[in-house]
Amino acid sequence: MKKSLTLKRILTAMLAAATLVSAAGCGTGTTASTATTAPTTAAEATEAAETTEAASDATTESATAGDSTEAGGGYTGAPVTIVVGASPVPHAEILAAAKPILEAEGITLDVKEFTDYVQPNLALASGDLDANYFQHQPYLDDFNAENNLTIVSAGSVHFEPFGIYPAKTASLDALADGAIVAVPNDPTNEARALLLLQDAGLIKLKDGAGLKATVADVSENTKNLKIKELEAAQLPRSLPDVDIAAINGNFALDAGLKSSDALYVESPDSLAATTYANIVAVRSGDETRPEIVELLRVLKGDEIKKFIETQYEGSVLPVN
Repeated sequence: MKKSLTLKRILTAMLAAATLVSAAGCGTGTTASTATTAPTTAAEATEAAETTEAASDATTESATAGDSTEAGGGYTGAPVTIVVGASPVPHAEILAAAKPILEAEGITLDVKEFTDYVQPNLALASGDLDANYFQHQPYLDDFNAENNLTIVSAGSVHFEPFGIYPAKTASLDALADGAIVAVPNDPTNEARALLLLQDAGLIKLKDGAGLKATVADVSENTKNLKIKELEAAQLPRSLPDVDIAAINGNFALDAGLKSSDALYVESPDSLAATTYANIVAVRSGDETRPEIVELLRVLKGDEIKKFIETQYEGSVLPVN
């Protein structure tokens, strides 16, 4: 039995050697030169066969590793740190969830929190940030125009339904004549709030006012509601002093308010929902940087989508 097995190994080895000689005749000059010293003894043939088998295994292993890297579709550049400015909730929280995913690919995420809508864009324009994540496209467009900047969107990540929240008055039906309604004072968010008030049946706007609507565009106000314009970040704090307030989703969350607390919420198919997706913004030209591209890939990936849906229970919705 042992002699039969040994003979079989020798025959297999000699067949491998013959294959090497045949292949050498079809290869390049370098290959042919290497193969001219073909094995001539059983021992040499056996050694050659074992070497060939090991090389084949190594090639297969290398190919498998390459396929695995490609399938991951992740970042393949040198280790890098990117500094991203963000509102505390939900943006910084979402970035925190993405941080370990990016770190596994060699991207360190340094998140700087901001509590206003002005400084994150100024810091990005000055080069203090690589990107920011707190705003929607209409706000960015207005900010660029007013400040002569060229900040651009690298991609959208989520949508925060705007809501009308109760304060002194517990329901929309209970609103008294002359009730005070707080809305954001920046142009794009004020228009969004006014559209929401219109959808809720509280006011009517002039035809065509749309996303440029201001208080001057209110054409019908049967309850004589007094619309009080405040900085967006101050709206949750204003609740003790107003009857109701139309509040941005991130500031509502930061104040412990949930979408389920709202008296009226933007519809997922509303004009606002399709317009006000929150974006990752960068300086013009940086949207193609590999680490920025990877940041967006991770933020729009299944793992972060699941985090958003679980963490915020409808107060924040991922976008495609």
